[in-house]
Amino acid sequence: MKPPLFDYVTPESVEDAVAARAAEEDSVLLAGGQSLIPTLNFRIANPAMLIDISRIDALKNIDVGDTEITIGAMVRQRQAEKDDAIHRANPLLREVLLNVAHAVVRNRGTIAGSIAHADAAAELPAMLLATGGAVEVRSPSGARTIAAGDLFVFHLTTNLADDEMITAVRIPTLAPNTGWSFKEFARRHGDYALAGICALVTLDDAGNCSAARLSACGIASTAVRLDAAEAELSGGALDDAAIARSAKAARDAVTSADEGQASTAYRRHLVDTLTRRTLTEACARAQQRRAS
Repeated sequence: MKPPLFDYVTPESVEDAVAARAAEEDSVLLAGGQSLIPTLNFRIANPAMLIDISRIDALKNIDVGDTEITIGAMVRQRQAEKDDAIHRANPLLREVLLNVAHAVVRNRGTIAGSIAHADAAAELPAMLLATGGAVEVRSPSGARTIAAGDLFVFHLTTNLADDEMITAVRIPTLAPNTGWSFKEFARRHGDYALAGICALVTLDDAGNCSAARLSACGIASTAVRLDAAEAELSGGALDDAAIARSAKAARDAVTSADEGQASTAYRRHLVDTLTRRTLTEACARAQQRRAS
């Protein structure tokens, strides 16, 4: 398969990219291309203009602050995966990235590109939801920040306006006494997950759960927060009974219909099992951090 015909521009500044986006309503942004190029080749996407932002140096920065990690829109997934400062600030990101496709894909793919693509089975949107992250976007009318909970609308659909582009992804650093875990199940390593669970658990001084954030990919029309599962944990002991209640509540978040890869019932079974495993690991890591 070959892509359709389109105009191709290579802006060297964010301002030029925003101007090109505004000038052509039927345009798409090319960062790593690991999601976009296949959609072009299969004629799923048929844009009039392709805006290649890979030459914009301002989008290649990483800033690790005390409370937040800011990752530019042209930072490759592999670069973020290997960055030790990011890992120290929030080790969940590396754990999630190790499950994204294969290293050769992560060498080209970007964090922001995967989030903007908003595939319901992709790992990075679920990570952004679990951490309470956000994206910075620019348009001719200015800049704004979109929280993860407001960004994802449907499979391959966000609430970005036609003239907006993501310039950076913001991920909170890991809070004290907080453990993390991400686990997924796929038919083969590198395939999209049939189900994946992100977990962050914070313990208080008594060892009880003071906060829990859970999200999932591969089980609905978009990445989702598991609010009902979180409610079973906050304020109480993270014992086997609480984890079992949370896993049972998480099952109800599965809305994907039966299809060739997996039935709804099978995905619910996966969500139950993965939630138990992620919570057990996140709790153990939180206890280690609390003791250190």
